[in-house]
Amino acid sequence: MAAVLCGCHRNDPEAAKDQEAKKFVHDILLSYYYWNTDVPQNVSYTSSVPVEYFFNSLLVAKDRWSWMETGEEYASDELGTMYGTYGASLGQPLKYYDDYDVKVRYVYPGSPFDKAGVTRGWTIEYINGKSKDELINSGKFEEVFYDPPTTTPQTFVFRDLEGKAREIKITAATTLNIRPGLMTRIFDFKDWPGLNEPVGYFLYMGFQAGRDASGKPMIDDIKEAMGLFRLAGVKKLILDLRYNGGGDSRASDTLVNYIAPVSAVGKPYTKRVHNSNLSKYDNAYNVTRIMDEVGNDISLDLDRLYIITGHGCASASEMVINGLKPLMNVEQVGDTTYGKPNGMYVFLYPDDYINQYENDDYSKLEYAFLPICFYNCNGNGQTIPDDGLKPVDGLRPDDLYHDFGPEEDNIAACLYHIVNGSYPPLPPKTKSQPGAKSASGRNARLEEEVRDPNYGIFQDNVVENQLFFGELNINH
Repeated sequence: MAAVLCGCHRNDPEAAKDQEAKKFVHDILLSYYYWNTDVPQNVSYTSSVPVEYFFNSLLVAKDRWSWMETGEEYASDELGTMYGTYGASLGQPLKYYDDYDVKVRYVYPGSPFDKAGVTRGWTIEYINGKSKDELINSGKFEEVFYDPPTTTPQTFVFRDLEGKAREIKITAATTLNIRPGLMTRIFDFKDWPGLNEPVGYFLYMGFQAGRDASGKPMIDDIKEAMGLFRLAGVKKLILDLRYNGGGDSRASDTLVNYIAPVSAVGKPYTKRVHNSNLSKYDNAYNVTRIMDEVGNDISLDLDRLYIITGHGCASASEMVINGLKPLMNVEQVGDTTYGKPNGMYVFLYPDDYINQYENDDYSKLEYAFLPICFYNCNGNGQTIPDDGLKPVDGLRPDDLYHDFGPEEDNIAACLYHIVNGSYPPLPPKTKSQPGAKSASGRNARLEEEVRDPNYGIFQDNVVENQLFFGELNINH
C-alpha cells in the first residue's frame, strides 16, 4: 500500500492527468449516458484506480456494451492498421460440430497468411513443433499466435482443405493495413446449378467511414461493391455480416440507401431514443437514394436480400437487418446475432485537439470513451432483442470447413433458396476431414477472440456513430 500511495502523490503529473480524464468521463456519463440518472453524482477523482476501472465502475449493471480504449487502440481501429499480426482470425467449430480443431476463420488480403496461401478452413496443427493442443492447454497459444515476433519466421503445420499437411514458415507483419470489404463476388450458373441470374456476394467486416492509412476512404468499399453489382444487373444480394461487429452509422446509412428498394424511399429504417436530457435529438433516419456526381440514381433495385449472420454480427449490422425487414424481402441465414439494441457516441480525450482528430491525427489522443447513449428501433417500433436476432427458417451453423464460396454452407443455403424457394437440410453434425487428426488433448478449447470483456466477442468496429466533437452531432 505504501508503494502504491507513493506512486500517486499530489505532484505526480500522471496522477493529475488521470484525475482530469476521470472528471471528463464522469461529466460525459452524467449528461449523455442513456442511464445517466443512475450514475452517482459524487465520486472521487483522486482514487489510484486506473481510468478504465473508474469508467467501468460508473456503468449500470445491465450495460454489457459500453467500453473504452486507449488512443493507440482507437487510432488503429480508425485507420485500419494492425500491428504484429499474421492477418487472420481463428475459431473452433464447437457449437454445432463439437470439433476442437483450430481453424482459420478468415484471412485479410495482403497479410502474411494470405501471402503463404492460407485460406479459410485450413486447420492449424502445430506451431514451432508444438501441437495446438499442447499450446492451448499450457496457456501459450494466444501468446504464440497473437503476439508473434516480426523479425523471425515461425513454422506452422496446417492441414489444408483437401486434408493435405502443409509445413510453412511465416513471419508476422510489423504493420498491416486492412479494409472492411473482404470479398466481392458475383455468382452465376457456372457456380450453382439452376441459377439463371447473377447473384451478388459482399463479405463486409465493419462499418467504417474514415480513411485508411494511405488516405483512401473506407466507405469506398461499399460504393465499389455496389457499383459492380449494379453494372452486372444484380437483383439478389447475399450480404455477409457474420463477423461484422458494427461501426460508423455513416457507412450503415450508405449501405442501406444502396440496397433499399424505391418503395422504401422516405420511410424510416431506424429511430433513436436518448435519455430525457437529449430527447430533442431523438430522430428517425429515412431511406434515400444514392446519386452520382451528375444526379443519376445509382442505387440497386433488389428484389431479395439475404443476410448471413452469426454471434459476431452486432450493433450497426443488427440495425441494418432490423431496419430493412419492414421495407423489403430480407432472408436471414446463419446463426443468431449478438444482441445490441443500442448505440454509442464517441468521446475523445483530451478534447483540445478537435482539428487534429478530424484530420485523422490521433497523436495527442489518450482515451476514447464509448458509452451507450441511445436505443434503436425500426420504422415499426421493433427493437433488437437483447439475445439477438434469430433466423426463422435459415438457422445454420458457421461452416469453417470451406472457404467463402458456393461450397460454404451458409452461402450455399442462400443460393439453394434462390433456386428452390426453400433451404437445404442442415449439414451433418460430424465433420470428417481427410488426413490425420491430432491425437492429444482433444478437449483443448481456444479462448474466443476478446478485446474487451464488456462487449461481446468481436470488437473491431462497434462505434455506432461518428466522432463526438463539442456539440452533439447526430448528422451523417
